[in-house]
Amino acid sequence: MNQFFNNKKLIILLISVITFISLIAYSLTNNREDTSIPQQVGNDVTGSIARIFSKPAEVVANFVDSVDNLMNTYEENQSLKSKIDTVYELQVKVYNLEQENARMQEELELKTTLSEYEQINASVVSRNPDSWLNQIVIDKGSQDGVEVDMSVMAGNGLIGRVSEVNSTSAKVLLLTTSNDTTNRVSAEIQTESGPVHGIVNGYDENTKMLSMSQIAPDAVINPGDSVITSGLGGVSPSALLIGSVKEVSMDSYGLFKQVTIEPAGEVYNIRFVTVIKRLSGSGE
Repeated sequence: MNQFFNNKKLIILLISVITFISLIAYSLTNNREDTSIPQQVGNDVTGSIARIFSKPAEVVANFVDSVDNLMNTYEENQSLKSKIDTVYELQVKVYNLEQENARMQEELELKTTLSEYEQINASVVSRNPDSWLNQIVIDKGSQDGVEVDMSVMAGNGLIGRVSEVNSTSAKVLLLTTSNDTTNRVSAEIQTESGPVHGIVNGYDENTKMLSMSQIAPDAVINPGDSVITSGLGGVSPSALLIGSVKEVSMDSYGLFKQVTIEPAGEVYNIRFVTVIKRLSGSGE
């Protein structure tokens, strides 16, 4: 009887071992199906909770990345904007230097053509917008040899005369002034048949042209003829270039010819000027 029970226990043990091994083998081939129901439920709940929290976490992570990228982009844009502003500033400086260089070159060229006159080079230090076409102030005065009524040139031509002098500065009345009693200059036109005299006495702001009147009606004048100071007025020395003939017509009374002159001198962007002092013995 005892031997039977012993054999029965051995049989049960063998059956248990075989069953355990079979379960393990089956679990290796099908993890999902051999999982217990409580374990499956636990896994499903855990997976659902993980999915629920993973989405907001992913959104937050993406938002943080977007903000970080936005800040980086903003900093890059600010850096680029600063560099662009620097480039614009350099371009403005280069342009101004080029303009000044061109003006100074013109003054140097002018100097070579006025060897018979003493020249005083000066810079414009003031120009009132309310009297832009009337006068300028230069940085040379009586201590530099500047005197009232001296002719002033800029670019390649006459632009006016000194009207007031202080020790270190002077005012220059421009040919373009609207004051008809002070902008008159005795001039002559160099034509093929000889000099033709007249008076430069006006400026048209719309056409940017000077006008010359009191010209003999029978004078033969052609566009392109040079207009220079005649020296007959007792103020300006002779042979200073004023401009060139643009158009020729008769005045409204039909008594004299009148000429439209394209100025040779700088009218608007006057930066540097040359004051002309007539040397003793030079013709008027």
